[in-house]
Amino acid sequence: MDIWVFLAVILAAALHAGWNALLKIGLDRYLTASLIQISAGIAALLAAPFVAFPSSAAWPWIGLSALLHIGYNRFLSSAYQHGDLGQVYPIARGSSPLIVAALSVFLLHDHLSSGQLLGLLILVASIWLMAFYGGNRHAPMNRPLLINALLTAACIAGYTLSDAAGARLNQDALSYSIWLFITNGVVTALVLALLRGPKVFLTLRGHWRDGFIGGVMSMLAYSIVIWAMTQAPVALVSAMRETSVVFALLIGWLLLKETLPIRRLFACGAIMAGVMLMKVF
Repeated sequence: MDIWVFLAVILAAALHAGWNALLKIGLDRYLTASLIQISAGIAALLAAPFVAFPSSAAWPWIGLSALLHIGYNRFLSSAYQHGDLGQVYPIARGSSPLIVAALSVFLLHDHLSSGQLLGLLILVASIWLMAFYGGNRHAPMNRPLLINALLTAACIAGYTLSDAAGARLNQDALSYSIWLFITNGVVTALVLALLRGPKVFLTLRGHWRDGFIGGVMSMLAYSIVIWAMTQAPVALVSAMRETSVVFALLIGWLLLKETLPIRRLFACGAIMAGVMLMKVF
């Protein structure tokens, strides 16, 4: 993997952990997730005049990705109701690279070397280790948390593969990304109105500043990832993106007052070892 692609994905990981932390701060996590996605759509709409319109081949993938993002927001916010950031985030983000790695070989004809595959497995195992030594000792692993986090992972894998295919077909990652976020914002707003009623948008008025910050972070993070998936194997980008769990751990410790056991620090070291294996090979 090219060094600039590598560094870009690490930056995307930090941005992604940042906007996910906003979900934990919000009182209603589904509303917060929806606000962030709608805000990302607004930010993308402002950028739309400066990018090309996607090709017709890209639109089915944009539509599929938008639907999967709805499931992602729903399951992720539900998972956060049953566990802390340091538990939910590693399970949700750490499980998807295995699904992506398995399916990308058949769907996108990407291949990994044995060293890259070893690094990916070390990274995923370390992320799961981090999750099972949860940040809050009073919030043990429970079934609703696990089910919702794994469903989140399935949605992540689905939209990752969809967006990799769509961006490659479009041959313009930025154009694909901007119109994906516009579509995703519209779909999110419609689903929110159906579930909570139109008056729900009045509830969000006082939170637009935080929502817009989170939306811009979300748009930048995933736009970088979409571009990276046109430059490198999807499984590698997907796995390296999940170094965001390290940033999430630090945010949980510094801002959300979650604990930082020594075993989690060990897991962070193992994650970075996996990343280096994927980079070197």
